[in-house]
Amino acid sequence: MKARLVVAALGAVATCSFAAAPLAWAQEFPSRPIRLIVPYGTGGVTDITARLVAPFMSEALGQQVVVENRGGGASIPGTEAVVKADPDGYTLLLTSTALAANPILFKKMPFDAGKDLAPVSLLSTVPTVLVVNPALPVGSAKDLVAMAKAKPGALNYGSAGYGSDNHLNAAMFNAAAGIEAQHVPYKGGGAVMTDLVGGQISYVFAVLPTALPFVSSGRLKALGVSGPERSGALPDVPTVAEAAGLPGFAVQGWVGIFAPRDTPRPVIDKLNAAASQALKNPELIGKLKAMGEDPKGGAPEALGGYFKEETERWSQLAAKVKFDVAQ
Repeated sequence: MKARLVVAALGAVATCSFAAAPLAWAQEFPSRPIRLIVPYGTGGVTDITARLVAPFMSEALGQQVVVENRGGGASIPGTEAVVKADPDGYTLLLTSTALAANPILFKKMPFDAGKDLAPVSLLSTVPTVLVVNPALPVGSAKDLVAMAKAKPGALNYGSAGYGSDNHLNAAMFNAAAGIEAQHVPYKGGGAVMTDLVGGQISYVFAVLPTALPFVSSGRLKALGVSGPERSGALPDVPTVAEAAGLPGFAVQGWVGIFAPRDTPRPVIDKLNAAASQALKNPELIGKLKAMGEDPKGGAPEALGGYFKEETERWSQLAAKVKFDVAQ
């Protein structure tokens, strides 16, 4: 009987030790640098936002948050790298609208974002701006629509890849305006803007942080902002709804941080607290707003709910709007 009691006692001690280990480990987190993977190339809204937010999160966490770009493949390879990473909080994903929209654009996905990723924090929402090369003979969004209708399929529009804000917003604009144009996907926001400036493509619904330097320098002409109201960053540019005569047209993107599924909740909470602290910093708020982003924040559940709503919204839109689907 005594032997049984000793064995039982040892088992209880072992169980308590293993149960306590994750909690103790989470309390020590982070003890080394954290990778923040951006599934796009440099120059796009996700990359710009990541590089603005990372230093403030580093300060809050006491460890460096290193931005790592993994562009290409409509953000899928970079996202998959996070899905397959150890759920220890040291590999995170900073992504955007494509995460919710890709299931309607690709017949097969290597992961289920709703199940395979854990939400950490919604960072910001951001509208796009319809921009063209100044050499294109249009003075307004209505002129662009008229040109497209006069020559169906002759114009093309660029994007940072399938599922990017550029792609989705342009597809919705084309459907709302009743025009046809060819989609030219790139591997990132920087590359598409380079070709728009060079005159290789006709128009882009560029996210504001990417578009602003080009518009301010006169290298591109802004015809309309895609959000429900004018942007403080471009107060003289009308909304697309106003400029193109499309009442009710309003779309915008978002940026958020996710972790691999099964990341311990104490670790998620620490990461969320760091993001929340960063988003309360006046310096960061000013930088984000100057580029047209609207800082958000909130609990992980807020991003989880927002992501679910976005996924459902794009699924419903796919039944009404013809999105070009990749194989």
